[in-house]
Amino acid sequence: MTNRMVTLMARLAPLEGYNLSALPDVRFLRANRPLRRTPVLYEPGIVIVGQGRKRGFLGEQEYVYDAQHCLAVSVPVPFSMETEASAEQPLLAMYLRLDFQLTADLLLELETHAQPVHAEPHGMLSTPMDEHLRASVLRLLEALGDPRDTALLGPALVREIYYRVLTSGQGGAMRAALMQQGRFAAISRTLRKMHASFSDNLDIGRLAQEANMSVATFHHHFKAVTNTSPIQYLKSTRLHQARLLMLRHDISVAAAAAQVGYESASQFSREFKRLFGLSPAQEVERMRKTFIMPDPQPSLWYVAAH
Repeated sequence: MTNRMVTLMARLAPLEGYNLSALPDVRFLRANRPLRRTPVLYEPGIVIVGQGRKRGFLGEQEYVYDAQHCLAVSVPVPFSMETEASAEQPLLAMYLRLDFQLTADLLLELETHAQPVHAEPHGMLSTPMDEHLRASVLRLLEALGDPRDTALLGPALVREIYYRVLTSGQGGAMRAALMQQGRFAAISRTLRKMHASFSDNLDIGRLAQEANMSVATFHHHFKAVTNTSPIQYLKSTRLHQARLLMLRHDISVAAAAAQVGYESASQFSREFKRLFGLSPAQEVERMRKTFIMPDPQPSLWYVAAH
């Protein structure tokens, strides 16, 4: 089964970088070389690796996603990631961006047919690829090879993968996060607002008030979910968005800085280099040489910078 998955993923990801599919929320990644540890910002979704290995680092927690584990993300968190790959054995992966309406409908049905969720919510988790999830992924990969199968079977097969992940051994933690309850839900709503308004002059005190928390409590719960402070999270979101703007639209450093809310291009460049380790021009050039990055159907909610 694993060999068949690798063969199909290789066909669906012929080019190094991101390859779009006929389903708007499904795309494929090929990497022919290892990637050093680099900052990333995943929007909510599921990453399934057929070959190679990725390691994610969030604080002191390490998340492995490879042929034996998938990564599930319920809220966008900035973390760092490294990739194991080679020209002989490229990294091949499928990324499913989370469809919130589909997720909500599935969670509602699970409430009727499953035990109540008592797990602690987590924004990101690595969960084993069991035989049921593997079989569901293989069926979707097979369907994506035929336009009629993609159109008629694809959406149901994506839903099946969601179901397998949400009912897996660690699926309860993701379900608890997605059910939007308690402090986690308040921070999740804050993250959505920050992604929608990242170029604005957001006031942390006002965000805390809207979350119905004191500033100190807000900082505590925000860091528990994202492993960073609200100010650092906002800065990371702006810098990731600016990198995408320069890469996809070939705009200047000054223009990108202004579009994401920086008044000073020099301050932007300093903070960009502090995050990515290279100047804006050097980082964009590196990405152009390493990856193709087609502009997918834009997210309705979040900045995404993988």
